[in-house]
Amino acid sequence: MSALDFYAHVATRGDVLGAGLGSSPDRWEAALGVRSVDVPGGGLLRRDHGLVEINFSPDQPGRRGQMSCFGFGVKIQRLLYGQSPDTVPPPLARVYGDFASRVRFKELQAAVLAMGHTIELDKENTSRDMDCFRVSESEARIHVIVEPDPYGSGEPDPDGHQVGDVWSIDL
Repeated sequence: MSALDFYAHVATRGDVLGAGLGSSPDRWEAALGVRSVDVPGGGLLRRDHGLVEINFSPDQPGRRGQMSCFGFGVKIQRLLYGQSPDTVPPPLARVYGDFASRVRFKELQAAVLAMGHTIELDKENTSRDMDCFRVSESEARIHVIVEPDPYGSGEPDPDGHQVGDVWSIDL
């Protein structure tokens, strides 16, 4: 399997190694390992595994102390800043191999279409510098760079972002 397979799986199936929306922090840890940074605040928890970032909230009343995932994202743009075990969780690298520093939307789109899904522009969530696409039968949104110089400085993006790169896949 490849990193592109991983991205297409997340976009169409909505999980990372079996953990997804509604999964507990322990389930996510079992999938991605213990190496992460926790950022609590406002009764919520954001757990950062580098490439994958997960948001948790308290479960229903009566299940005190339990939390579950209400959203997560695959932050592909982080791969441009370097790759280490802190960027790509080791379990992902074992299953999917090497992760390139960028993925082109056209490649991801072809992989998603080959899996029988469609991708449509989400005009409500598109901005001046990012297009947002929704994947059919999925909660996924794919953010794609359309303007690497959104502030008009005239300088190329110092981090190397390019038009057509996938920024993130968010659920």
